[in-house]
Amino acid sequence: MSTAQIILPLFRSLVTGWHRLIDRAFDGYRPERHYMRGPGPRWYAKHGAAGAAAI
Repeated sequence: MSTAQIILPLFRSLVTGWHRLIDRAFDGYRPERHYMRGPGPRWYAKHGAAGAAAI
């Protein structure tokens, strides 16, 4: 068995583990950014009280 046959699988597993760690550490998905809570103050300023009754 050559040295390359021993080192290459170890290197691949190291790189795979590194990629998984980076993906988990820097996951860009934040559910609170996508949660809709209803109209904000700018919407109320534009539509006024009459627009609030239509909701």
